[in-house]
Amino acid sequence: MNAKPFFVTRQQYDLPLNIVGEQVTVLASGEKTGGYEIFLQEGPEGSGPPPHSHPWDESFFVIKGEVEFSVGEEKTWGSAGTLVHIPADTFHWFRFCEGGATMLSITSRLGASKMFQDLHREISPTQPDLGKLIEIGTRHGLSVAC
Repeated sequence: MNAKPFFVTRQQYDLPLNIVGEQVTVLASGEKTGGYEIFLQEGPEGSGPPPHSHPWDESFFVIKGEVEFSVGEEKTWGSAGTLVHIPADTFHWFRFCEGGATMLSITSRLGASKMFQDLHREISPTQPDLGKLIEIGTRHGLSVAC
């Protein structure tokens, strides 16, 4: 696939996907870039995924607020300006701290955008079915630590 240059302004953003209370805006899908993906993630205090791993690298850049990250056995907090890189197949999770937060995330390949779309479509943001959430994640190569 040959990716072509593109620009995305705020007015052109797709509507955010609601992933169990977290708002995820796909800024660039793997189809558009030819590989990696870029997301804007905003969440209220306490939101974030369960411990999981996936077959793509993932980097987070905190734009606003504070986010607690756990990567493997290490736990840290990141405020605006913090970059966290997580290699593929590494168990990790994050939680948006007091007042919520905003971060940019980048994945190393196509995968997350399709999973986020399925989660948005199939999981209730207010009463999520954990079994269904795990099933959707597994479909996309995600492993959840229960």
